[in-house]
Parts: sequence; C-alpha cells; structure tokens
Amino acid sequence: MLSKISLVTIWTDHIEPMKKFYKDVMGFDIINDLGEYVEFKNEGARFALCERKVMLDFSDKYRIKAIGQRFELAFPCRSVDDVDKSYETLLDKGAIGIQSPKNMPWNQRTALFEDPDGNIHEIFCDL
Repeated sequence: MLSKISLVTIWTDHIEPMKKFYKDVMGFDIINDLGEYVEFKNEGARFALCERKVMLDFSDKYRIKAIGQRFELAFPCRSVDDVDKSYETLLDKGAIGIQSPKNMPWNQRTALFEDPDGNIHEIFCDL
C-alpha cells in the first residue's frame, strides 16, 4: 500500500441535495453521474458522493449512521480577501455559515460552513 489518498467519497442517504450543493454552491463539475454515485472533476484526489445503500450488500457496517463530525474538507483561497468574499458567496448560494472568517492561532484565516448533510468544511488562506 502507498501512503497516499487517491479518492475521497462522502457517503450520504440524500444524494440529490448533496449533488446540487457540490455542483451549484461549491462549483465542482460532474464528470460521472450514475444516479447513486457521482464523481466530480478535482485536481489531485478523486472526489465523489455515493448513496450509502449502494454498499449494503457488501457490509452491514454501512447501515450504521454517522454521529458527529467525521471529517472536514478544506478549500484553499488565494488571499485573505478571497476568504471573506468566498464565504459571503457561499452563503449567498445557500451554504449554511458556521463561523465567519477569522484569523486562527495556526496562522490562517479560516471560515466554516456546512453541506446539506451537516458536514462542516472550511475555506482558508495562510496569513
């Protein structure tokens, strides 16, 4: 095994609102839509959504509902101003704001928002 992430898949029980969010709000282009599996164009690791029910025949573990924050996606911005502007744009497009932009102790300007499933993600820029 290589210590390298090749694919990030978000498991969901509600693929349509998630697909709409990542396409229309986050700006990802869809490159493969099989209905219950959607893959987006992304530089680096592949990025996809998949209905949890697709995997039920493979393992009962997919029946377990996730509780709490399990992961975070972090989206880089070009500048401090871009963090602020991007956060407002995300809110205008329907993202739910969690934390408005602020300078963090780890030397980044960061803002938090959530997707339709309640996953909290961030946009950021190094200070």
